[in-house]
Amino acid sequence: MTRVIGLISGTSVDGIDAALVDISGTELDLKIELLAGETYPYAAGLKEKILAVCAGEAISMAELAEIDDAIAFAFAEAAQNIQANHQPATLIGSHGQTVYHRPPEKAGGAGEQGSRGVGKNTEGRKTFHSSVLTSHSPLGYSLQLGRGALIAHLTGITTVSNFRVADIAIGGHGAPLVPRVDAFLLSHPEEGRCIQNLGGIGNVAYIPPRRDDWLGKIRGWDTGPANSLLDLAVQHLTAGAKTYDENGTWAASGTPCYPLVEQWLSQDYFHLPPPKSTGRELFGVTYLHECLKYAEAYQLSPADILATLTELTVASIVHSYQTFLPQMPQRILLCGGGSRNLYLKQRLQILLPSVPVCTTDEVGLNADFKEAIAFAVLAYWHQLGIPGNLPAATGAPVEVLLGEIHNILR
Repeated sequence: MTRVIGLISGTSVDGIDAALVDISGTELDLKIELLAGETYPYAAGLKEKILAVCAGEAISMAELAEIDDAIAFAFAEAAQNIQANHQPATLIGSHGQTVYHRPPEKAGGAGEQGSRGVGKNTEGRKTFHSSVLTSHSPLGYSLQLGRGALIAHLTGITTVSNFRVADIAIGGHGAPLVPRVDAFLLSHPEEGRCIQNLGGIGNVAYIPPRRDDWLGKIRGWDTGPANSLLDLAVQHLTAGAKTYDENGTWAASGTPCYPLVEQWLSQDYFHLPPPKSTGRELFGVTYLHECLKYAEAYQLSPADILATLTELTVASIVHSYQTFLPQMPQRILLCGGGSRNLYLKQRLQILLPSVPVCTTDEVGLNADFKEAIAFAVLAYWHQLGIPGNLPAATGAPVEVLLGEIHNILR
């Protein structure tokens, strides 16, 4: 049994999710016990700086170093706090804070985020504008701040961090990284399942029934926006007085504008085949403002706007499943902050009436801290020399060991 801390702050930048877990086994016999889970909010000033960087604000290298250090200190403090009243952990798996993500370039030369605009693609579908994320390198790039070496020093605990770079270096997206963990914690002998994470960005892991060549049939990709646009919209509509729509109550009081949803769904990204990944670089502040601009013609109320953005998240998930899955799942298990959005969950169930929509809580895995638990497992696998990526999900050609380890000599 190994006691591990998993740490992550997602694209919503809500705060640091920390999970203290006991882990045993390797893969098929993998067992975890969640001992404690907590979300530690960032200091307001640090959160504002992170969001500004994520939005593309130009900063100096000195300022970047200052933010990197501040995040590492915050992560280390979270790791220390989560152990209160427990025997100490011997390992930390820290995802860090993503501030930039660029998918690998496709053979045709366009980055796999697709065009930045909302609207129709080059096959006759209208666009807001035609800028495309491109690079001189065909490889992707992803930057997570909160350096593991400093976390290890501050906590005195061996730390594994920088999980995405090994997959990216061999041509993968470095995302999503959780499907392999999902496969060994949430698979079922008879039931095909979609594990749908609803963080700032949504991602899915399709896990077929656990028989025959089931591992080779697992699929995963980023489905599109989840909480990112909703949270940004709430902040915009309340002039910063609120940061999110609790339980989706505000959105539930509105009416979705379906013509807008159809228009937004024609965005290039939704039509790219997996493996694929995205982030705030596409579904961020600029995208929201373009959505709001197109919504003006419909004279929507604030509640209607939130209901319509929620419908975009739900419809993009349904479209993704119906278009790219080998077959529809027999059950959907939601996790992440968006799993608590009751209106979103209800809308997903209405659009997929034949598939039960549940949360991972209902099968024994905490939905709020599943991502933090996953990075604890990835750190544990690193120590055992077990690969953590799933090539069918990330697009990498082979399995690789994930993360960089910062050992504490005792």
